[in-house]
Amino acid sequence: MGLGRKLDVPVSDLSLVRDMWEVRVKTHRQKQKKELERMEQSALPKIDQQWQYRIYCKTLKTGELNLLHRYLERSALTGVQVNTGKYCGILLIILLCICSCCCCCCLSEAEQQDQKDPEESKLIFQLDGDQWTDFPRELQWMTYLREWHVSGTKISRLPEYLALFTQLTVLEIPKNTIAELPAEIGKLTGLRELNVSYNRLSKVPPELGNCENLKRLELTGNHNLSDLPFELSSLKQLVHLDVAENRFMTIPICALRMSGLQLLDLSNNGLTDLPQDMDRLEQLVTLFLHKNNLSYLPHCLCKISTLKMIVVNGDALTCCPTKLCRNPDIKFIRLCDRLSAEKKEEEKKEKNKRKRWREEEEEVKKDSREKEFIEAYISSLKDRDTVPDSTTKVSISCLL
Repeated sequence: MGLGRKLDVPVSDLSLVRDMWEVRVKTHRQKQKKELERMEQSALPKIDQQWQYRIYCKTLKTGELNLLHRYLERSALTGVQVNTGKYCGILLIILLCICSCCCCCCLSEAEQQDQKDPEESKLIFQLDGDQWTDFPRELQWMTYLREWHVSGTKISRLPEYLALFTQLTVLEIPKNTIAELPAEIGKLTGLRELNVSYNRLSKVPPELGNCENLKRLELTGNHNLSDLPFELSSLKQLVHLDVAENRFMTIPICALRMSGLQLLDLSNNGLTDLPQDMDRLEQLVTLFLHKNNLSYLPHCLCKISTLKMIVVNGDALTCCPTKLCRNPDIKFIRLCDRLSAEKKEEEKKEKNKRKRWREEEEEVKKDSREKEFIEAYISSLKDRDTVPDSTTKVSISCLL
C-alpha cells in the first residue's frame, strides 16, 4: 500500500441503522408477547393448580375427609359434574369455614344453579378482622372466585397472584392499610366494582384503565390521593365515581371523559372552581360538591338534562345560575357549615325558651332528648311555611 493511495471508507446513514434495529426490537417484542400469550393459554398452570389442590387435600384431618366423602355423595346424587380443580377448590372453601377462620368463602344460590350451569355459581371470599396482616396461603389456588370482600384488616398490599383471578367481578377492600394498587390489576378485565376506600393510596395505576367493564369505582378517604391518571378515560361504562375526602384541587380530566357517569362525588376536597366543559357528562344524575371552596357554579351545568340532584356548600357560594337552582326537576341542596347571625340569635332564644320550659316541667320529664326533637321539628314546620317556592325547591340548612 503506497503512502499516496486513498482509502475507501464505507459511509452509511445512521438513520438506516437505527431503523433496522427498531424493526428487530419490534419483532423481538412481538415474539415475546406471543410467547407470553401461549404460556397464559397453556394447560400447565391449570395442571399445577390441580396438583396443588391434591397435595393440600392430603393434609386434611379425618373429620375433614369425612366431610369430603359426604360432599362427594351429595354431588353424585344431584348429578353435578365438576372438574377436579374447581371441585377441590369448593372443598377448600367449606373446610376454611368449618375451621372457624375469619376468612370464609361461600356459594351464592349454588343449590338453585348447580343443576343448570355450575359455571355460573358466584363464589365469594370474605376476610375481616385486624388479626390479618396478609392473605391466607390457600387463596392463591382459588382463582375461580368471583368476589373479594376484605375490610378492617392490617393488610398493606395485594397479593402478587392477583392477576390470576381473571373471573373476578367485585373487589371490595375498604378500611385496610393498602398503600398501593399493583399494575397487575389491569389484567382483571372482568372487574365491575372496585372499592379501595379508606386506605392509604397516594396514586392509582394507569393500568386500571384496562378494566373497561368497570361500572363502580370508590376511592373515598385516602387523603393522599390528589389526581387520577388520564388512562382512566377509557372507563366508558363507569356510572359511579366516588373520590370524596381526598386532596383533589380540580376535577380529574379523565372524569370528564367518562361519558356514562351518572354519580360523581367530589365532596370534602379542595376544589375552588369547576371546569366550563362539565356538560361533557351528558348522563350525570347526581353531583356532590359540598365541603369544598367553590364560590360559583358554571352555567354549563344547566345543559345537563339528566341532572336531578346537586349538593353544595351554602356559605362560600356567591354565584349560582338561576335556571339551575329554580328548576323544579332538580333538588338543589345547600349545606351550611356555620349559622348566620340571625339564626344564631334565634337559636339562642329558642335554647333559653327550652331551658325555662325544662325547669318548669322537670318533675314530669322522662326523656329530654325526645322533647327537644319534637320542639325542633315543630319550629322547622313554622319556618317551612315562610319559605317561598317550598313546593318546587328543596332548601336544607344544617350544621355539619
